[in-house]
Amino acid sequence: MQRRSAEQRRPLWQYAFFYSWLVLASVGPLADELRSGRPLWLPLVLIVALAVWYALWQVVRNPPTTRIPAVYLAGAGLLWLGLVAVETSFVLVGLVVFAPYCLQTLRVGVMVVVVAAGGWLLQRAAATGSVSWTDVVICALIAASGTAVVGYVSSLARVGAERKRLLDELEASQAARAAAERQAGVAAERQRLARDIHDTLAQGFTSIVMLLEAAEASLPAGDPARRHVAQALRSARDNLAESRRVVLALRPSQLGEGELLDALQRLAVRLREETGLHTDAVVTGTPRRLDPPVQTAILRVAQEALSNVRRHAAARHVSLTLSYIDDMVVLDVQDDGCGFDPRLVGAAAEQARGIGQSGMRERLEELGGTLAVESVPGEGTTVAATLPTHPAATEPAAPAPEEPAIGTTARRP
Repeated sequence: MQRRSAEQRRPLWQYAFFYSWLVLASVGPLADELRSGRPLWLPLVLIVALAVWYALWQVVRNPPTTRIPAVYLAGAGLLWLGLVAVETSFVLVGLVVFAPYCLQTLRVGVMVVVVAAGGWLLQRAAATGSVSWTDVVICALIAASGTAVVGYVSSLARVGAERKRLLDELEASQAARAAAERQAGVAAERQRLARDIHDTLAQGFTSIVMLLEAAEASLPAGDPARRHVAQALRSARDNLAESRRVVLALRPSQLGEGELLDALQRLAVRLREETGLHTDAVVTGTPRRLDPPVQTAILRVAQEALSNVRRHAAARHVSLTLSYIDDMVVLDVQDDGCGFDPRLVGAAAEQARGIGQSGMRERLEELGGTLAVESVPGEGTTVAATLPTHPAATEPAAPAPEEPAIGTTARRP
């Protein structure tokens, strides 16, 4: 059962009020019964039944304080009428039954005032044998003043409830504004990082590539230094491509208006043109608009998975499948490469997993998603990223410990 908030829980003083007033309101009538020689077992049974009925409904069941328990009031009212039928002095017990609910609704309060006034007249009639006009006037004055008090207190209760509602709305709007500001700050920081990487690392690698190409062109054909220059040039080009992919991941401008499938298809085309791999991207289910964080996470997983395919898989075919399933979206990246053994542990496992798995997993977990990787040596690898289409705004979760039995997107060369 979901725990209620502090505003919905019934205060302890209400329990104390009920039982203490029940005892006080019953002492006098029971004493009258004892002096008159009438048996006490019937009023005692009704009093105990009323106490047990209250405990079952208000203590054990503990319904929300925002609703008036009609079933409880009906049962308690019948027990109270039984006590009044036995001895009219028990009319004061009605206060313990109805008073806690007089302040919530003016209608209930007026009803309690009318019942109490009628009970007072009934008690006067039983005590004196008749009801005078003076008693009627007094009863009317009591009912009028009681109605005024109930109306005033209920208006205060309504003002308090309205104030609480406004405070809740204010807190909700402040939380939404804080979440929006946090997302805007994250986006601005990602833009800044993308700019810095593009203006420093990417430009530096570009200059290195150009200088190494010039050096390679100036060396004689049989010069032994050409081999080292070629290796350095290949490493610089690889790192330039990696820096560009990082920039695209931080600032995925290719998403445009949310066309995630087009972005995945462009990734597939680029991989096919650069490596010659047979690559395709397909979609299943009914496409629908995804939140920008979900689009970015899926694109980042696809980039990292294809990067590992390029570097380690030695595959001939790669397929990207974007599936829309109910309120989830799933990206599958499957290749027919060399695969790896998911039972590897230690340094071999780290080499097989690569450094990209933890980043992908953390990115997905921040949005309530999961990352699953399956691989068999010699039969390829499948990476499955699952995300809710509309994730709740949550704080980034701590990374879960990695299990040795689960593979990842990077493979052993």
